[in-house]
Order: sequence, then C-alpha cells, then structure tokens
Amino acid sequence: MVIQEQEKLVYGLKLSSVGPARVTGADAVHEPAAADLAMKLHYLRGVYFFAGPAVEGLTIPRIKESMFSWCTDYYAVCGRFRRSDSGRPYIKCNDCGVRFVEAECDRTVDEWLEADGHGSLLGPLVSHQVVGPEPFFSPTYYLQVTRFKCGGMSLGLSWAHVLGDPFSASDCFNMLGRTLSGLLADGPKGPRALSGPRRLADPLELAREPTSIKRVSPVGDHWVVDGNCNMGTFTFHLSPDQLAHLKSKVGGEGHGEKFPPFESLCAILWQLIAKVRAGNEPSTVTLIKNDPSKRENGILSNSLKICSVKADFSVADADPGEIARLLIDRAEDESDLIEEAVERDGGVADYVVYGANLSFVDWEEVSMYGLQLNGNRPIFASYVIEGVADEGAVFVLPGPPSSGKDSGQGRVVTVILPENQLLQLKSELVKQDILLV
Repeated sequence: MVIQEQEKLVYGLKLSSVGPARVTGADAVHEPAAADLAMKLHYLRGVYFFAGPAVEGLTIPRIKESMFSWCTDYYAVCGRFRRSDSGRPYIKCNDCGVRFVEAECDRTVDEWLEADGHGSLLGPLVSHQVVGPEPFFSPTYYLQVTRFKCGGMSLGLSWAHVLGDPFSASDCFNMLGRTLSGLLADGPKGPRALSGPRRLADPLELAREPTSIKRVSPVGDHWVVDGNCNMGTFTFHLSPDQLAHLKSKVGGEGHGEKFPPFESLCAILWQLIAKVRAGNEPSTVTLIKNDPSKRENGILSNSLKICSVKADFSVADADPGEIARLLIDRAEDESDLIEEAVERDGGVADYVVYGANLSFVDWEEVSMYGLQLNGNRPIFASYVIEGVADEGAVFVLPGPPSSGKDSGQGRVVTVILPENQLLQLKSELVKQDILLV
C-alpha cells in the first residue's frame, strides 16, 4: 500500500500542545554536546502498535494528564532552539511543550500491518516535521495517537536526533508508559549545561579527519538534509529460524564463537549492495552501535559508538565470513574524532552521519518493546531515521517477542537506499533465500 493510499485512511487530525505541570524556570537551558550537534539533521520516527484490549480505557485526557508529569521530568524536550552569540544552537527550556496529534484510521491494526507489506510502517501515523525554518517555534518532539476501527491504537514518536539517540528516546518514551500506569519517575532528567573549556584531542589525532561523517553545505535554520537522489525505504522481517539460516550462510567462527547476528547480517547485506553497485561498490562503511560506557541512566544523550571499516578487497567477490571478520576486527572507533571535528567548528557547521558512507546501524538492544500500556507490550514496533544521506543505511531492530515454543527473537531490517537500487537489492535477497516472495 503506497503512502498516498495510507494518507486517505488517516483523518481527523487535531493538534495541541502538552507542557510540564510545573514551571521550569526562566534561566534553564540545555546545551547539546558535540555528539548531539553532529546528529542535528537526522530525525527518529517510530510507531508502536497496540491491540484493542491493551488500550481499553486509555482516553486522550488520561494520556495528556500523564504527559504533564512526564514533561516535568523531561523538560528539555519541551523547549525550543536558540543560538548563542557564536551561533551555536542550544535549547531554552521555556516550557513551550511537545506537540500532541490525534487522528483516526478506517482500518484495523491487523489490516494496516498486513497491507503495509514491506513498507516502513510509518506513513501518516507519525509526524514528519523538522526543526525550522524558525527553530524558536519548532517543537523537537511530536506524539501522534491514532485510533483504529478495531479499538486498537498506534503511538507515533517523532524525535529530533539532536535530543538523544534511539536508546535515549526509547527509554524516555517507556517512562511515559510507566507514568500512565501510575508509577513515579526518579525525578527530573535535567538539561545539560556545558561549562568550561571543551576538551581537545591530541594534536596528532586532530590530523586525522573522521571518515564516518560528511560536512554539508550550511542549512541555516532549516535543519534538513538536501540529498542528490530520491531515497526509498524497504523493511523485511527475519524469524529466529530465518536468522539462524542467514548466520549459517556466513559460517566460520571468529574469536572462538560464531559471528553475532548483527555482523552476519551486515556482511551479507554489504556484499549484496556491493553487487548492486557493481563498478562502484562501497569499500568503506560506517558501523553505529550503542556505547553503554558513555551513557548516564536517564539522561538524554547521543552516546553512540561510530566506527569506520575499510575493505582492501572486493566485497562483492569475498567470502561472507571474511567480511564479517573484517567488521569485527577492523572497525576503527571515530566517536572522539567526530566530537573534535564538531568542536573545531564551534558547533555551527552542519554534518550528516547516517548515509555519509553506507551505514549499518545496530538497534538490537533498543528497548522498543519496553513500552507497556495497561501492562501490555506493543504487538509490533518500528523505528527509522529520516535524513539519511545518499550512500544509504541499514537498520537492524529487534523483532516482536516470540510466542509459543520458540523462545528466540527475530529481527526487523529496514534498508534505506536510492530508489533505483532497492529493486535490485530485493532481487538479490530473493536469490539468497533471505526474502520470500
């Protein structure tokens, strides 16, 4: 089902704002760190689907009432962007609130999921607004509640990546579910104010520029990526059995154990995309993963490990095990170099991360099914990044928890590539028995 057809099924949109229950204070600001500003042209969009019994009695007034308390704890998301005298963006925590969208849908949840096929599952169920062109009026967070005719509901999350990465976003959103259940949070997750001189790396390190990001032409106050081609999105699911079959295609052992699912998936997809781009295969890719060592519990941040991997052989012709081994053994962490590059520019330059090179993004540990409404988890949840640059990206997400005898958990894989490459990639996936027709 194409997006235009989906849009006809979602109607009755109502917009409002929800802010903190208490006044934050006139001088509160949140200063994004360099790692945050590197992500300011990217946006996280996510949709959670719930069956009717899971949301019984969950009215709009009740959701908003819980959000008042939730916004008090996460008041930085209720602010608006300003610029310092140097031009560096910061958030003024002025309690302007998050945007709340109500909508109706003429389909059931099951009909929507079935008709979507290999689509992105987002469409009109989530806001696609960006920051700007007047950032001092632009919300950084949207929540869309869509009621389906079966009584089910979807919650659409739109999150400016500059606020934090998907791990922060899911933890923050999960806390809203706890608040709806009457559980109290641990207290305000206060804004971050950066003070004192910012750290600079060793001069020898500064001589090496990170290859995993790309500086783009200044976008001013309209924070969008200006791509050179039309990007398409394709999503497919891997059951635990399919995932095991795919891992067997990679084979071999690394570091005394079989290759992990993420590296196995990346190896296969890197090789297939290299075949699709015959004559111009990507020899350098970016790996993006969680970095728990940098993460403070409850504090919003972009705490990601961003690595560059370069192949000195033809990926299209290589053994998949050799590619997986390269991804594990030869990944160079460029996180600090990225922060230094942003700081050298005073935080005012514009960059893209996702799609600067072909990017493989590990979201396997994002707590997408940690959100509970009336004690029920979503029957399906999907995340994707908007603002992916021309080289494209592959996102590996957790699948819904398995039921019955199968105790494993599958994966959901979303691929964003130039549209003219997606059909060829689908054909390659069918040939490899990864995608069933």
